[in-house]
Amino acid sequence: MVTATDYGVRINLRQEEDNSYDIIIANGLLSKISDDLKQRKLGNRFALVTDDNVSVLYGQSLESRLNEDGIPTRRFVFQAGEQNKKLRVCEDLMNEMSSNGFGRDSAIIALGGGVVGDLAGLMATIFNRGVPYVQIPTTLVSQADSSIGGKTGVDTEFGKNLVGSFKQPKVVYIDPLTIKTLPPAEYVSGLAETVKHGVIQDAVFLSYLKNNRREVLGMNDEVLLHLAKTNCRIKGNVVEKDPHEKGLRRILNLGHTIGHAVEKLSNYKLLHGHCVARGIMPALRIAHQVTGFPINELESIEELFKYFQLPVIIPENIENDDIIKLTTLDKKAAKGQARYCLPIQLGQMAEFDGQYATYVDESIVRQALDASR
Repeated sequence: MVTATDYGVRINLRQEEDNSYDIIIANGLLSKISDDLKQRKLGNRFALVTDDNVSVLYGQSLESRLNEDGIPTRRFVFQAGEQNKKLRVCEDLMNEMSSNGFGRDSAIIALGGGVVGDLAGLMATIFNRGVPYVQIPTTLVSQADSSIGGKTGVDTEFGKNLVGSFKQPKVVYIDPLTIKTLPPAEYVSGLAETVKHGVIQDAVFLSYLKNNRREVLGMNDEVLLHLAKTNCRIKGNVVEKDPHEKGLRRILNLGHTIGHAVEKLSNYKLLHGHCVARGIMPALRIAHQVTGFPINELESIEELFKYFQLPVIIPENIENDDIIKLTTLDKKAAKGQARYCLPIQLGQMAEFDGQYATYVDESIVRQALDASR
């Protein structure tokens, strides 16, 4: 209720909002989502947003299947690649939606990897001031990380995901078998986020990855299902406690401070997961100096990355000065200085006066970068 004050009126908008949602995981799920989607009654029409690679693999058939099952759906496609995760692409797609009669009674389906999910999620935040959206991640990176937690965003000339919002999906459908159509390098890229989850919160999961490394690389069906369920459990546990990244959720950024800088400095020619691996190694070296992270555990992660064919060396043409400059624009930065998420040991992250990120002396950062070359 609006209340009168000495200076005018106060509009009271405090409210509780339940943003809970289901993550449904099953091998072969992609061909079976219509019945569940119908029951959720999210919109009268669905905009299926995808990139031109995924459109050919899954988009055309999913669009046809949904329409055949009585769910009015139209596909909207943009060119694949991180370089197209931009506001102008969002605008083009939303204009196309409007020109095809989509309004506030519509909903968006994000079908694809992290770029599609981030971009379509932002569209759902701002199209007609907000519409519901659904995530259908088709890569290991997106199934492990980006489709869960409601982060949306696009890149700017200054860095990754610097424009975005928090908007939780209404449901996430994960079919691990879609991973099998990925190029090998794309699949391996997603293993960096998977290993990261073990480092930050689950040493038992890390042991599973080590003990089943051959089956992981071989994309065994049951292993892919286990990876999806475990990744979702770990990330979901963190997001549930800190949905808007005020504290604990920062641990999910292990390796991303340096990794995002390397990715940006490569002009996004290097895969995201490859850059995360390249960022995790110096982060662990920083942790060794700052938190006492054991050197044998650092070496075990480096060995696992190498087995999974993930790069652990920062390219020579990417200079330390440029990396350090870009880290000051990282979303964890404060007062113009980068802050780092650091583990104490495998499965446990350090807390710093209630925070999970800390300033690190630049000399330590440079030493870690030098050792990662």
